[in-house]
Amino acid sequence: MNNDIAIRVDGLSKQYRIGLRPEKYKTMRDSLAHSFSKLTKPWAARPNNNKDNDNDTFWAVSDLSFEIKCGEVVGIIGRNGAGKSTLLKLLARITEPTRGHADLRGRIGALLEVGTGFHHELTGRENIFLNGAILGMRRADIERKFDEIVEFSEVGKFIDTPVKRYSSGMHLRLAFSVAAHLEPEILLVDEVLAVGDTAFQKKCIGKMENVASQGRTVLFVSHNLAAIKELCQTSLVLSNGKLVYRGSVNEGLAHYSEAVASAATEETLRGTRWRYVRLQGQKPNEPATTNNEAPFALDTSLELEHTLTRGYLFAIATDAVGNQIIHQRIEFEQLNREALTAGIHQMLIQFPALWLSPGLYTFHLKFTGYNQAGVEERIESERLLLDVTGRDQGISRSLLMPPPQWEVIDPS
Repeated sequence: MNNDIAIRVDGLSKQYRIGLRPEKYKTMRDSLAHSFSKLTKPWAARPNNNKDNDNDTFWAVSDLSFEIKCGEVVGIIGRNGAGKSTLLKLLARITEPTRGHADLRGRIGALLEVGTGFHHELTGRENIFLNGAILGMRRADIERKFDEIVEFSEVGKFIDTPVKRYSSGMHLRLAFSVAAHLEPEILLVDEVLAVGDTAFQKKCIGKMENVASQGRTVLFVSHNLAAIKELCQTSLVLSNGKLVYRGSVNEGLAHYSEAVASAATEETLRGTRWRYVRLQGQKPNEPATTNNEAPFALDTSLELEHTLTRGYLFAIATDAVGNQIIHQRIEFEQLNREALTAGIHQMLIQFPALWLSPGLYTFHLKFTGYNQAGVEERIESERLLLDVTGRDQGISRSLLMPPPQWEVIDPS
């Protein structure tokens, strides 16, 4: 493997077997009788309670081949069940592949699930040293990093408490801190933003940016696509276990968004659902982009299975770390309609210029409605990724960037 290649994957596949019919529970008498029969009739065919036609298999990942260079920060994108987490488990050597192989150069730090790699009977302190030893670090190096790990994790008060008594948030903070601070050459991160408060999510993103700036390789799985846009330069897009795109993160996000929209449009089952959400004027296979100084509109289609006599429609937007920046609600009555009838409704949602700081934001729609029997129906749309461009005003990292007009007034 070339010196500039950190990860090389060749034909990597993982098959799982499902639908196995459990064998009938056996008593000790049954087991002894079966053992005796095998001794007296060694040629007898062994009974097979799980016939091949009763079984089913699926490929969680199938024939993946790609290379990742040292220092590359890669976002792995895909819908639920696409194979993202399975891929990371294969790379971390947690799961054995069915066929193919993956070569990795350097120490691997992995945060795949809350508490992964922790011994629940050991304290936080003991687990830090255990994880460092597993990574091949010397005790002196672990001690040098210990205070920094504890400070980042914010669990110092409980560091000598067994981790089985930690909350899920404490598990996450300590696990991420250990994985990010013990100097791995390759960092694998799966849904680190799924648990934890907003402040800690920001710390995680900042730490991963720091790790990446040191020339280390990072593979990042998250459904927070705005965070992937902020952290990653390149992307892998998975669908049904197959690699469907490898390239820039912007084009990868556009590819993913188009696939999600196509899947929703081609859905044959009828019912209450948002059929699609897109930026007005957005072309196929192109990202949704708007300037932070310009108004824009979202084009959507809502299909209702039943007539709804009252209810609410919501437009919601979040930033890269999940902060909610828009949560606008409107009642059916404000649309000059007493009810929304069963069928398909085209809608246009217009926004003024929001003066958002350039970056990626997530927009989605939802509604809560009540039919004539008073039964509640509610559903959310798929997420639309909106890439906000424009001039970055100075070095400000604020969310909103309106152009204030300054004036110096001389004393009279």
